[in-house]
Amino acid sequence: SRRPGNSPAGKRPESGRPESDPPRTSPEQTEPNNVIDKDLLEILACPETHQPLREATAEEVAALNAKVEAGGLTNVGGAKVEEALDAGLVREDGKIAYPIREDIPVLLIDEGIALG
Repeated sequence: SRRPGNSPAGKRPESGRPESDPPRTSPEQTEPNNVIDKDLLEILACPETHQPLREATAEEVAALNAKVEAGGLTNVGGAKVEEALDAGLVREDGKIAYPIREDIPVLLIDEGIALG
């Protein structure tokens, strides 16, 4: 019988995560929402510039959704954004965000939202 601290090969039997992975905590305002699987995020890229993407912070998503609610947000294609974002992916240069809706990233150039 094993005691909780003596798990083999650096694994926590109860979670299956290596001990080096910190336990997940609720995201803070400046933390990503962790909607997209980390491995998937590593291969996703901006469809226009091919720059890497990162998850938008809760604060960034809230700011975009406030603009959606106020009716003042348009996408790169010029269409008014009428649906709140569940989450988002931000291009490495911080200039464009792509919406995530129902856990699906919408990586179409015209659906990008200019930031700043």
